[in-house]
Amino acid sequence: MSGPRLRSMNVAESETRSVLGPGGNKSGSLSCRKQGSKPMVKAEKLGKEVRERKCYEVSSVVASSPESHSVSVLRRHEQLLHSNLSLNASCSSDASTDSFHSRASTGRLTRSNSLGCTRKRSVSKPRSVASDGVLESPPDASKLKKTCAWVTPNTESCYATFHDEEWGVPVHDDKKLFELLVLSSALSELTWPSILSKRHIFREVFADFDPVTVSKFNEKKMMTPGTAASSLLSDLKLRAIIENARQISKVIDEFGSFDKYVWSFVNHKPIVSRFRYPRQVPAKTPKADVISKDLVRRGFRSVGPTVVYSFMQVAGLTNDHLMSCFRFQECVSAAEGKEENTTKDDAQQKGCDNVMESNLSIAIDALSFSSE
Repeated sequence: MSGPRLRSMNVAESETRSVLGPGGNKSGSLSCRKQGSKPMVKAEKLGKEVRERKCYEVSSVVASSPESHSVSVLRRHEQLLHSNLSLNASCSSDASTDSFHSRASTGRLTRSNSLGCTRKRSVSKPRSVASDGVLESPPDASKLKKTCAWVTPNTESCYATFHDEEWGVPVHDDKKLFELLVLSSALSELTWPSILSKRHIFREVFADFDPVTVSKFNEKKMMTPGTAASSLLSDLKLRAIIENARQISKVIDEFGSFDKYVWSFVNHKPIVSRFRYPRQVPAKTPKADVISKDLVRRGFRSVGPTVVYSFMQVAGLTNDHLMSCFRFQECVSAAEGKEENTTKDDAQQKGCDNVMESNLSIAIDALSFSSE
């Protein structure tokens, strides 16, 4: 009774037990060993099919890729085929097929990576050109100049031009100074872009800002509704402009020019503020307060400290360009050039005066000698 039971247990175990290692199951029967040899035949057939597929893929890669690259790909696949042929035949069917598939997949990944590298290199060629200096900087970088922070790309062109060409440049012409004083007083009702867009109308209405001509204007005609002057400013501002023109005429009679009077407050030399940030630029200063009080004492109107300081900024009495702005040094150089010219003119004038005095002394000596 014990014999048949042992046989039935062995048969059941032979049907369910699998091959465990390269040496097989030593305790198994002969039928177990024969069954374990069948997967080896299947693995060899599967290996042949995979090899044929690889050969087909290699041929397709060779046909589509350049010659230099195809040679390297063929060498890699030959090495891969040799490594696959040298597999250990004593390994089990499962281990052999798994290792074969893993090597096949590794070969495919290696091939795809190699192709990907070549494609990336071809794409990265323009980048290498850019790194050589061709595209490192924008073509217009040399033309870009840093301006004051209140001049942005969205700033109107008229105001940007005004900043780049006029604002902060020392002015010494009486008509120009009168114009800038009028425009600065108009800031209480308008903005700089609006004023600059109507600048040609201002010049037509106020006779190119000739103080003598404007001082003779009729206020009633200027303030008549529908006129160009009434469309620019309020009646109060128009009266102030006419009155200021009259007072400028008196200043010219007293000091010789409005230029000498205004620049005497800063000792005929611009104030260089050297601000780094916009928040440092003030709305008025003690110097502007002093000038404002003297103008009011002389009969000027609409010339508060804020208006006077705006006038000082635009007329170049103070250089309020930020130090980072390209106009800062240009305005400083313009002021220094004006000082040099003024010094030369004074020296020439003194030389002429000395020559005249020497000539007069010689003539007086001659007359006195002849009379004797």
